[in-house]
Amino acid sequence: MRNQAVSHKDWLAARMELLAAEKEFTRQRDALTQQRMAMPWEKVEKSYNFEGPQGRLSLSDLFDGRSQLIVYHFMFGPDWEEGCKHCSFWADNFNGIPVHLNHRDVSFVAISRAPLEKIEAYKNRLGWSFPWVSSGGSDFNFDYHASFSAVELAEGKGYYNYMVRPTSVSDLVGISVFYRNDEDEVFHTYSCYGRGVEMVNGTYHYLDLVPKGRDEESLRYPMEWVRRNDQY
Repeated sequence: MRNQAVSHKDWLAARMELLAAEKEFTRQRDALTQQRMAMPWEKVEKSYNFEGPQGRLSLSDLFDGRSQLIVYHFMFGPDWEEGCKHCSFWADNFNGIPVHLNHRDVSFVAISRAPLEKIEAYKNRLGWSFPWVSSGGSDFNFDYHASFSAVELAEGKGYYNYMVRPTSVSDLVGISVFYRNDEDEVFHTYSCYGRGVEMVNGTYHYLDLVPKGRDEESLRYPMEWVRRNDQY
């Protein structure tokens, strides 16, 4: 691979043309963010229970005294021996962010259906410190469309990313956002799935800056190259 080599003058002209496009994209992204923030909310009427290192928790408990909560739906089914390698790629970006989010009235937690003991062992293995709890036997992952029932798996299709699509995996990735008011009412404000979660993967954004980009075109599928951080 080699792009055309040019003089500094010509390189700068090309860079300024790209800068104009980048600025327009930034304005579009800001507008999209405003549209996301203006979305209506839906009240969470159902009770959910989770298991964390300190014991049993409600959805309200996960806010940890703050008004906003981000949930990363980490692919780790109850019968899996280890978490998804692609979610693990995302999770390598998580360790340092909770402290900063906390200072903007936001709590962050990963949630999986795997038992807590499996989660804790996997978390320690890969060197992570971010909050991560088990949704265990609750319907949370199913209700927020990051897990699929035995009936859906038998049929080979499930509701994911706001449409019914083929699936053969019990758990998929997603992000859900919630708000809690002073009356301790909880509202679901946003969820995204599939490529919608790319916005929180710092490594991919760095790769988008280099000449080869993500360099995935020749692979059988995107992220085929990804390994857990102790398996490269």
